[in-house]
This record gives sequence, structure tokens and C-alpha cells, in this order.
Amino acid sequence: MISSLRGAVQHVGLDHVVVEVGGVGFAVQATPSTLATLRRGEEAHLATALVVREDSLTLFGFADVEARELFGLLQTVSGIGPRLALATLAVLEPDKLRQALAEGNITVLTQVPGIGKKGAERLIIELRDKVGALPTPHTPAVNGQTREHVVEALLGLGFPAKSAESTVDAVLADNPDQSTSAVLRRALATLGRK
Repeated sequence: MISSLRGAVQHVGLDHVVVEVGGVGFAVQATPSTLATLRRGEEAHLATALVVREDSLTLFGFADVEARELFGLLQTVSGIGPRLALATLAVLEPDKLRQALAEGNITVLTQVPGIGKKGAERLIIELRDKVGALPTPHTPAVNGQTREHVVEALLGLGFPAKSAESTVDAVLADNPDQSTSAVLRRALATLGRK
């Protein structure tokens, strides 16, 4: 099993990144928040999960081991494959997902495209007791670090520096205690509307 990759980023797409390791380019499927932290030409380190099917070998990459563990745990639920597990982590941050499962919050879980009320109920029943066994989520970065990381991610995605900085400042002004990934999501949503 390939559990991590470290190498130069060759290409960042909308749903994947190509990381060159020892002369071989690995295509890695990832969430938008993970992709936003990667820049072409820089070194990346991703926790990965290899999914083997009859007709394919697919690598899924994550910014940290916690997200990879949740990805694996989600797939233990009937009807949840790797694509839906990745979509769940794209929509819900790991701590928000844990909280929704622990509280039995169907409304939050049904925000994920492809998960209806029955699917959300199944997730809660099967995972409520298991999410506590995973490591606790990281504390969010302090405000200055959050701003710096999100602006850098937006620049890596090709947004102009001035609009990236002003958008991030506006998002942080609304709620300065947001996690880095929450700020990135809101900034992307705001920039997408412009």
C-alpha cells in the first residue's frame, strides 16, 4: 500500500495533483482544500490511500493522516465508495464531520451531494461510536498564519494577489476564529461569484 508521497508537484488540476517521486508522476485525487495548499514546482507531502479495483489503481491524497483515516472509515459504511468518501471530506472538515456524526446531525450530513436522509442515518448508526477512536482534530492556526496560508493557496490556484488578499481579509473580518480550510472555502466561494 502507498501510504504517503513526497515529491515535486508537476501539475494541479481541479480534482487531482500529479506528484513526481523518483522520476514517476503519481496522479492523486484530492479535495479542493488539499489541492489549494499545493503549488506547482514545490515539494508536497501527502498522506495517501490506494484504492484497488478490477480495472484501476487510484491514489487519494490528504493533507494529514486524520483525514486519510476518516476517508477509510467512511468507506466501511455500506453504499459509501471512495468518490463519495472524498466528496464528504471536501464538503465537511474532519472536525465538523465528527461532530455531525456524534450529534446525529442529519442536516449537516445531507449537505454532501450523494448522501440523502437514509444514507446520513446509516452513517450515524455505523460511525457514531467509531469516530471517537480516531485522533482529535488539530487546533486551528492563529489568524496571521491562516491568512498567509489561504492567500498562498489562492495564488497557487491562479487568483491575482490583490483580490486574494482582500477576499481573505473580508472572510477573516466576519469570523476571525475560523480554521484555515473554512477560510479557504469561503474565499473560494466569494471569488467564484466575482
